[in-house]
Amino acid sequence: MTIGYDSRYAWGRLLAGLVIATIGGVGLWSPVAVLPTIEAEFGLGRGGASLPYTATMIGFAAGGVLMGRLADRRGIMVPLVLGSFMLALGFVAASLSQTYWQFILAQALLIGMLGSSSTFGPMVADISLWFMRRRGIAVAIVASGNYLAGAIWPRLLLPAIEAYGWRVAYAGIGIICLVTMLPLCYLLRRRPTFETAVPRDTPAAKPIGSKKEAPFYLQGLLMFAGIACCVAMSMPQVHMIAYCGDLGYGAAAGAQMLGIMLLTGVISRLASGMIADRIGGLGTLILGSTLQCLALIFYLPFDGLMSLYIVSGLFGLSQGGIVPSYALIVRDNFPAHQAGVRVSLVLMATVVGMALGGWMSGAIYDLTHSYHMAFLNGIAWNVVNMAIALWLLMRRSPGRLVAA
Repeated sequence: MTIGYDSRYAWGRLLAGLVIATIGGVGLWSPVAVLPTIEAEFGLGRGGASLPYTATMIGFAAGGVLMGRLADRRGIMVPLVLGSFMLALGFVAASLSQTYWQFILAQALLIGMLGSSSTFGPMVADISLWFMRRRGIAVAIVASGNYLAGAIWPRLLLPAIEAYGWRVAYAGIGIICLVTMLPLCYLLRRRPTFETAVPRDTPAAKPIGSKKEAPFYLQGLLMFAGIACCVAMSMPQVHMIAYCGDLGYGAAAGAQMLGIMLLTGVISRLASGMIADRIGGLGTLILGSTLQCLALIFYLPFDGLMSLYIVSGLFGLSQGGIVPSYALIVRDNFPAHQAGVRVSLVLMATVVGMALGGWMSGAIYDLTHSYHMAFLNGIAWNVVNMAIALWLLMRRSPGRLVAA
Protein backbone atom coordinates (compact mmCIF):
# COMPACT_ATOMS: atom_id res chain seq x y z
CA MET A 1 0.00 0.00 0.00
CA THR A 2 1.25 3.47 -0.89
CA ILE A 3 2.29 5.49 2.15
CA GLY A 4 2.41 9.26 1.87
CA TYR A 5 0.40 12.47 1.86
CA ASP A 6 -3.31 11.97 1.05
CA SER A 7 -2.73 8.26 0.33
CA ARG A 8 -5.18 5.40 0.77
CA TYR A 9 -3.34 4.47 3.94
CA ALA A 10 -3.78 8.03 5.23
CA TRP A 11 -7.54 7.85 4.66
CA GLY A 12 -7.73 4.45 6.39
CA ARG A 13 -5.78 5.87 9.30
CA LEU A 14 -8.20 8.79 9.39
CA LEU A 15 -11.16 6.41 9.70
CA ALA A 16 -9.54 4.57 12.61
CA GLY A 17 -8.73 7.88 14.27
CA LEU A 18 -12.33 9.04 13.92
CA VAL A 19 -13.64 5.92 15.67
CA ILE A 20 -11.09 6.28 18.48
CA ALA A 21 -11.97 9.95 18.96
CA THR A 22 -15.69 9.10 19.09
CA ILE A 23 -15.20 6.41 21.72
CA GLY A 24 -12.64 8.30 23.78
CA GLY A 25 -14.73 11.47 23.71
CA VAL A 26 -17.21 9.91 26.13
CA GLY A 27 -15.16 11.31 29.00
CA LEU A 28 -16.11 14.86 28.04
CA TRP A 29 -19.85 14.24 27.78
CA SER A 30 -20.52 11.81 30.63
CA PRO A 31 -20.52 14.60 33.28
CA VAL A 32 -23.02 16.52 31.13
CA ALA A 33 -25.35 13.53 31.01
CA VAL A 34 -25.15 12.87 34.76
CA LEU A 35 -25.27 16.55 35.79
CA PRO A 36 -28.85 16.43 37.17
CA THR A 37 -28.16 13.03 38.81
CA ILE A 38 -25.00 14.25 40.53
CA GLU A 39 -26.81 17.41 41.63
CA ALA A 40 -29.45 15.30 43.40
CA GLU A 41 -27.13 12.59 44.75
CA PHE A 42 -24.66 14.92 46.45
CA GLY A 43 -27.13 17.71 47.30
CA LEU A 44 -25.49 20.39 45.14
CA GLY A 45 -26.47 23.62 43.42
CA ARG A 46 -26.26 23.99 39.66
CA GLY A 47 -22.79 25.54 39.90
CA GLY A 48 -21.53 22.68 42.08
CA ALA A 49 -23.04 20.09 39.75
CA SER A 50 -21.23 21.79 36.84
CA LEU A 51 -17.86 21.56 38.58
CA PRO A 52 -17.15 17.90 37.61
CA TYR A 53 -17.47 18.92 33.96
CA THR A 54 -15.19 21.90 34.53
CA ALA A 55 -12.61 19.78 36.38
CA THR A 56 -12.73 17.16 33.61
CA MET A 57 -12.14 19.77 30.94
CA ILE A 58 -9.24 21.35 32.84
CA GLY A 59 -7.65 17.92 33.24
CA PHE A 60 -8.37 17.22 29.56
CA ALA A 61 -6.68 20.48 28.59
CA ALA A 62 -3.51 19.83 30.60
CA GLY A 63 -3.39 16.22 29.50
CA GLY A 64 -3.68 17.19 25.85
CA VAL A 65 -0.37 19.04 26.00
CA LEU A 66 1.36 16.17 27.85
CA MET A 67 -0.03 13.59 25.43
CA GLY A 68 0.83 15.81 22.45
CA ARG A 69 4.45 16.03 23.55
CA LEU A 70 4.51 12.25 24.09
CA ALA A 71 3.06 11.74 20.60
CA ASP A 72 5.75 14.00 19.08
CA ARG A 73 8.43 11.82 20.67
CA ARG A 74 6.98 8.31 20.59
CA GLY A 75 4.18 8.35 18.03
CA ILE A 76 0.43 8.52 18.57
CA MET A 77 -0.05 4.84 19.53
CA VAL A 78 1.72 5.21 22.90
CA PRO A 79 -0.56 7.95 24.33
CA LEU A 80 -3.64 6.25 22.88
CA VAL A 81 -2.87 2.94 24.60
CA LEU A 82 -2.21 4.78 27.86
CA GLY A 83 -5.46 6.71 27.42
CA SER A 84 -7.45 3.50 26.85
CA PHE A 85 -6.36 2.02 30.16
CA MET A 86 -6.85 5.29 32.03
CA LEU A 87 -10.40 5.70 30.70
CA ALA A 88 -11.31 2.21 31.89
CA LEU A 89 -9.74 2.81 35.29
CA GLY A 90 -11.29 6.27 35.60
CA PHE A 91 -14.87 5.25 34.88
CA VAL A 92 -14.67 2.30 37.25
CA ALA A 93 -13.13 4.52 39.96
CA ALA A 94 -15.84 7.16 39.45
CA SER A 95 -18.55 4.49 39.75
CA LEU A 96 -17.12 3.47 43.13
CA SER A 97 -16.75 7.01 44.49
CA GLN A 98 -18.51 7.66 47.78
CA THR A 99 -18.00 11.41 47.97
CA TYR A 100 -18.39 14.34 45.62
CA TRP A 101 -14.64 15.07 45.61
CA GLN A 102 -13.73 11.47 44.84
CA PHE A 103 -15.99 11.67 41.81
CA ILE A 104 -14.38 14.94 40.69
CA LEU A 105 -10.86 13.48 41.13
CA ALA A 106 -11.68 10.44 39.01
CA GLN A 107 -13.25 12.63 36.32
CA ALA A 108 -10.46 15.21 36.22
CA LEU A 109 -7.32 13.10 36.63
CA LEU A 110 -8.07 9.67 35.19
CA ILE A 111 -10.85 10.33 32.68
CA GLY A 112 -9.96 13.84 31.53
CA MET A 113 -6.21 14.32 31.96
CA LEU A 114 -4.89 10.80 31.30
CA GLY A 115 -7.75 9.31 29.30
CA SER A 116 -9.80 11.32 26.82
CA SER A 117 -7.04 13.90 26.26
CA SER A 118 -5.09 11.50 24.04
CA THR A 119 -8.00 11.14 21.61
CA PHE A 120 -8.43 14.79 20.62
CA GLY A 121 -5.52 17.23 20.30
CA PRO A 122 -2.79 14.61 19.70
CA MET A 123 -5.08 12.75 17.30
CA VAL A 124 -5.83 15.92 15.32
CA ALA A 125 -2.11 16.77 15.16
CA ASP A 126 -1.23 13.24 14.00
CA ILE A 127 -3.76 13.27 11.18
CA SER A 128 -2.53 16.68 10.01
CA LEU A 129 0.87 15.07 9.33
CA TRP A 130 -0.61 12.61 6.83
CA PHE A 131 -2.41 15.10 4.59
CA MET A 132 -1.35 18.04 2.46
CA ARG A 133 -3.97 19.16 -0.08
CA ARG A 134 -6.88 17.64 1.89
CA ARG A 135 -5.62 18.64 5.31
CA GLY A 136 -8.64 20.82 6.06
CA ILE A 137 -11.25 18.12 5.53
CA ALA A 138 -9.04 15.46 7.18
CA VAL A 139 -8.61 17.51 10.35
CA ALA A 140 -12.34 18.30 10.34
CA ILE A 141 -13.26 14.62 10.06
CA VAL A 142 -11.13 13.42 12.97
CA ALA A 143 -12.16 16.42 15.08
CA SER A 144 -15.79 15.43 14.44
CA GLY A 145 -15.25 12.46 16.73
CA ASN A 146 -15.65 14.83 19.66
CA TYR A 147 -19.08 15.90 18.42
CA LEU A 148 -20.15 12.39 17.48
CA ALA A 149 -19.30 11.38 21.04
CA GLY A 150 -21.55 14.15 22.33
CA ALA A 151 -24.36 13.15 19.99
CA ILE A 152 -24.16 9.43 20.80
CA TRP A 153 -23.05 8.95 24.40
CA PRO A 154 -25.59 11.09 26.33
CA ARG A 155 -28.47 9.40 24.49
CA LEU A 156 -27.03 6.01 25.46
CA LEU A 157 -26.18 7.02 29.00
CA LEU A 158 -29.53 8.49 30.02
CA PRO A 159 -31.59 5.29 29.49
CA ALA A 160 -28.78 3.23 31.03
CA ILE A 161 -28.78 5.49 34.09
CA GLU A 162 -32.57 5.21 34.40
CA ALA A 163 -32.47 1.42 34.06
CA TYR A 164 -29.37 0.49 36.08
CA GLY A 165 -28.22 3.62 37.92
CA TRP A 166 -25.33 5.93 37.05
CA ARG A 167 -22.70 3.81 38.82
CA VAL A 168 -23.36 0.68 36.76
CA ALA A 169 -23.55 2.79 33.61
CA TYR A 170 -20.16 4.36 34.36
CA ALA A 171 -18.50 0.99 35.02
CA GLY A 172 -19.90 -0.32 31.74
CA ILE A 173 -18.43 2.63 29.82
CA GLY A 174 -14.98 1.87 31.20
CA ILE A 175 -15.11 -1.71 29.97
CA ILE A 176 -16.40 -0.65 26.53
CA CYS A 177 -13.57 1.89 26.11
CA LEU A 178 -10.86 -0.65 26.88
CA VAL A 179 -12.05 -3.49 24.65
CA THR A 180 -12.83 -1.28 21.64
CA MET A 181 -9.97 1.23 21.69
CA LEU A 182 -6.95 -1.08 22.16
CA PRO A 183 -7.31 -2.96 18.83
CA LEU A 184 -7.78 0.35 16.98
CA CYS A 185 -4.67 1.83 18.61
CA TYR A 186 -2.56 -0.90 17.02
CA LEU A 187 -3.66 0.25 13.55
CA LEU A 188 -1.97 3.60 14.21
CA ARG A 189 1.44 2.21 15.14
CA ARG A 190 3.13 3.55 11.97
CA ARG A 191 4.85 6.93 12.25
CA PRO A 192 5.22 9.40 9.32
CA THR A 193 8.69 9.54 7.78
CA PHE A 194 7.92 11.71 4.76
CA GLU A 195 7.06 15.05 6.45
CA THR A 196 9.32 17.81 5.11
CA ALA A 197 9.73 21.52 5.68
CA VAL A 198 7.71 22.39 2.58
CA PRO A 199 4.44 24.17 3.42
CA ARG A 200 1.14 23.60 1.71
CA ASP A 201 1.24 25.17 -1.75
CA THR A 202 -2.36 26.37 -1.67
CA PRO A 203 -3.54 29.97 -1.88
CA ALA A 204 -5.34 29.56 1.43
CA ALA A 205 -2.20 28.72 3.40
CA LYS A 206 -0.93 32.24 3.99
CA PRO A 207 1.15 32.91 7.10
CA ILE A 208 0.26 35.52 9.69
CA GLY A 209 2.93 38.18 10.04
CA SER A 210 6.49 37.23 9.19
CA LYS A 211 8.47 34.08 9.82
CA LYS A 212 10.24 35.80 12.68
CA GLU A 213 7.05 37.12 14.31
CA ALA A 214 4.82 34.05 14.24
CA PRO A 215 6.41 32.05 17.08
CA PHE A 216 6.32 35.06 19.43
CA TYR A 217 2.75 36.27 19.34
CA LEU A 218 0.64 33.93 17.22
CA GLN A 219 0.54 30.99 19.65
CA GLY A 220 -0.64 33.15 22.53
CA LEU A 221 -3.29 34.98 20.53
CA LEU A 222 -4.67 31.74 19.14
CA MET A 223 -4.89 30.32 22.65
CA PHE A 224 -6.77 33.36 23.96
CA ALA A 225 -9.09 33.28 20.95
CA GLY A 226 -9.73 29.59 21.66
CA ILE A 227 -10.71 30.36 25.24
CA ALA A 228 -13.08 33.13 24.14
CA CYS A 229 -14.91 31.17 21.45
CA CYS A 230 -15.40 28.15 23.67
CA VAL A 231 -16.69 30.08 26.69
CA ALA A 232 -19.44 31.11 24.28
CA MET A 233 -19.80 27.62 22.84
CA SER A 234 -20.12 25.92 26.21
CA MET A 235 -23.38 27.56 27.31
CA PRO A 236 -25.75 25.56 25.07
CA GLN A 237 -23.59 22.43 24.99
CA VAL A 238 -23.08 22.03 28.74
CA HIS A 239 -26.40 23.30 30.09
CA MET A 240 -28.96 22.33 27.46
CA ILE A 241 -30.15 19.25 29.37
CA ALA A 242 -30.51 21.22 32.62
CA TYR A 243 -32.04 24.20 30.75
CA CYS A 244 -34.77 22.03 29.24
CA GLY A 245 -35.44 20.51 32.64
CA ASP A 246 -35.95 23.99 34.12
CA LEU A 247 -38.34 24.91 31.30
CA GLY A 248 -40.40 21.79 32.00
CA TYR A 249 -39.51 19.92 28.81
CA GLY A 250 -37.53 17.20 30.59
CA ALA A 251 -33.94 15.95 30.44
CA ALA A 252 -34.73 13.64 27.51
CA ALA A 253 -35.71 16.60 25.34
CA GLY A 254 -32.49 18.36 26.34
CA ALA A 255 -30.46 15.28 25.38
CA GLN A 256 -32.22 15.20 22.00
CA MET A 257 -31.41 18.88 21.43
CA LEU A 258 -27.80 18.28 22.40
CA GLY A 259 -27.68 15.38 19.98
CA ILE A 260 -29.12 17.53 17.18
CA MET A 261 -26.69 20.31 18.02
CA LEU A 262 -23.70 18.00 17.82
CA LEU A 263 -24.84 16.04 14.77
CA THR A 264 -25.36 19.27 12.85
CA GLY A 265 -21.99 20.29 14.28
CA VAL A 266 -20.48 17.30 12.49
CA ILE A 267 -22.07 18.50 9.23
CA SER A 268 -20.71 21.98 9.89
CA ARG A 269 -17.28 20.59 10.74
CA LEU A 270 -17.05 18.62 7.50
CA ALA A 271 -18.33 21.50 5.40
CA SER A 272 -15.90 23.85 7.11
CA GLY A 273 -13.05 21.46 6.35
CA MET A 274 -13.81 21.70 2.64
CA ILE A 275 -14.16 25.47 2.92
CA ALA A 276 -10.85 25.69 4.78
CA ASP A 277 -9.07 23.92 1.92
CA ARG A 278 -10.12 26.89 -0.20
CA ILE A 279 -10.01 29.92 2.08
CA GLY A 280 -7.68 28.73 4.86
CA GLY A 281 -8.06 28.17 8.56
CA LEU A 282 -8.23 31.85 9.49
CA GLY A 283 -11.06 32.65 7.07
CA THR A 284 -12.94 29.61 8.34
CA LEU A 285 -12.45 30.77 11.93
CA ILE A 286 -13.95 34.19 11.16
CA LEU A 287 -16.90 32.66 9.32
CA GLY A 288 -17.69 30.16 12.08
CA SER A 289 -17.28 32.66 14.91
CA THR A 290 -19.65 35.15 13.28
CA LEU A 291 -22.31 32.52 12.67
CA GLN A 292 -21.97 31.18 16.22
CA CYS A 293 -22.56 34.65 17.63
CA LEU A 294 -25.75 35.02 15.60
CA ALA A 295 -27.00 31.62 16.73
CA LEU A 296 -26.39 32.47 20.39
CA ILE A 297 -28.44 35.64 19.98
CA PHE A 298 -31.38 33.51 18.73
CA TYR A 299 -31.50 31.70 22.10
CA LEU A 300 -32.52 34.91 23.87
CA PRO A 301 -36.02 35.44 22.41
CA PHE A 302 -36.89 31.79 21.66
CA ASP A 303 -37.49 29.27 24.47
CA GLY A 304 -40.42 27.26 23.12
CA LEU A 305 -39.85 23.54 22.63
CA MET A 306 -39.88 23.54 18.83
CA SER A 307 -37.97 26.83 18.74
CA LEU A 308 -35.19 25.34 20.87
CA TYR A 309 -34.91 22.34 18.56
CA ILE A 310 -34.52 24.66 15.57
CA VAL A 311 -32.10 27.07 17.25
CA SER A 312 -29.99 24.16 18.56
CA GLY A 313 -29.73 22.82 15.02
CA LEU A 314 -28.69 26.25 13.77
CA PHE A 315 -26.16 26.58 16.57
CA GLY A 316 -24.61 23.25 15.60
CA LEU A 317 -24.43 24.25 11.94
CA SER A 318 -22.73 27.51 12.85
CA GLN A 319 -19.91 26.48 15.17
CA GLY A 320 -18.65 23.08 14.09
CA GLY A 321 -15.70 24.37 12.08
CA ILE A 322 -14.26 26.76 14.66
CA VAL A 323 -12.01 24.46 16.69
CA PRO A 324 -10.43 22.57 13.74
CA SER A 325 -9.55 25.90 12.13
CA TYR A 326 -7.06 26.58 14.93
CA ALA A 327 -5.17 23.39 14.08
CA LEU A 328 -4.98 24.46 10.43
CA ILE A 329 -3.66 27.91 11.37
CA VAL A 330 -0.97 26.30 13.52
CA ARG A 331 0.06 23.86 10.77
CA ASP A 332 0.31 26.71 8.25
CA ASN A 333 2.60 28.75 10.48
CA PHE A 334 4.74 26.38 12.59
CA PRO A 335 7.12 23.45 11.91
CA ALA A 336 5.68 19.95 11.48
CA HIS A 337 7.86 18.44 14.22
CA GLN A 338 6.16 20.78 16.71
CA ALA A 339 2.64 19.89 15.57
CA GLY A 340 1.73 17.67 18.51
CA VAL A 341 2.54 20.14 21.25
CA ARG A 342 1.53 23.36 19.41
CA VAL A 343 -1.83 22.03 18.19
CA SER A 344 -2.47 20.55 21.63
CA LEU A 345 -1.67 23.88 23.29
CA VAL A 346 -4.26 25.71 21.20
CA LEU A 347 -6.84 22.96 21.59
CA MET A 348 -6.03 22.95 25.32
CA ALA A 349 -7.08 26.60 25.37
CA THR A 350 -10.39 25.76 23.69
CA VAL A 351 -11.00 23.11 26.33
CA VAL A 352 -10.16 25.60 29.09
CA GLY A 353 -12.75 27.88 27.51
CA MET A 354 -15.33 25.09 27.61
CA ALA A 355 -14.49 24.38 31.25
CA LEU A 356 -14.58 28.04 32.23
CA GLY A 357 -17.78 28.70 30.31
CA GLY A 358 -19.51 25.62 31.73
CA TRP A 359 -18.75 26.71 35.29
CA MET A 360 -19.53 30.40 34.63
CA SER A 361 -22.95 29.58 33.19
CA GLY A 362 -23.79 27.48 36.24
CA ALA A 363 -22.57 30.18 38.62
CA ILE A 364 -24.52 32.88 36.77
CA TYR A 365 -27.63 30.69 36.96
CA ASP A 366 -27.20 30.30 40.72
CA LEU A 367 -26.96 34.10 41.07
CA THR A 368 -29.83 35.04 38.74
CA HIS A 369 -31.97 31.84 38.69
CA SER A 370 -32.06 32.21 34.91
CA TYR A 371 -29.89 31.36 31.91
CA HIS A 372 -30.60 34.72 30.21
CA MET A 373 -27.47 36.40 31.59
CA ALA A 374 -25.44 33.28 30.85
CA PHE A 375 -26.33 33.57 27.16
CA LEU A 376 -25.37 37.27 27.20
CA ASN A 377 -22.05 36.34 28.81
CA GLY A 378 -21.40 33.86 26.00
CA ILE A 379 -22.20 36.45 23.33
CA ALA A 380 -19.72 38.92 24.88
CA TRP A 381 -16.91 36.34 24.81
CA ASN A 382 -17.81 35.48 21.21
CA VAL A 383 -17.36 39.12 20.19
CA VAL A 384 -13.85 39.04 21.71
CA ASN A 385 -13.01 36.00 19.59
CA MET A 386 -14.26 37.71 16.44
CA ALA A 387 -12.13 40.78 17.18
CA ILE A 388 -8.96 38.69 17.58
CA ALA A 389 -9.61 36.74 14.37
CA LEU A 390 -10.19 39.92 12.36
CA TRP A 391 -7.00 41.47 13.76
CA LEU A 392 -5.03 38.39 12.74
CA LEU A 393 -6.54 38.59 9.27
CA MET A 394 -5.25 42.14 8.90
CA ARG A 395 -1.80 40.96 9.99
CA ARG A 396 -1.66 38.07 7.50
CA SER A 397 1.23 38.35 5.06
CA PRO A 398 0.14 38.79 1.43
CA GLY A 399 3.48 37.50 0.19
CA ARG A 400 4.96 34.08 -0.25
CA LEU A 401 4.30 31.20 2.12
CA VAL A 402 6.55 30.82 5.12
CA ALA A 403 8.54 27.59 5.05
CA ALA A 404 8.03 25.80 8.36
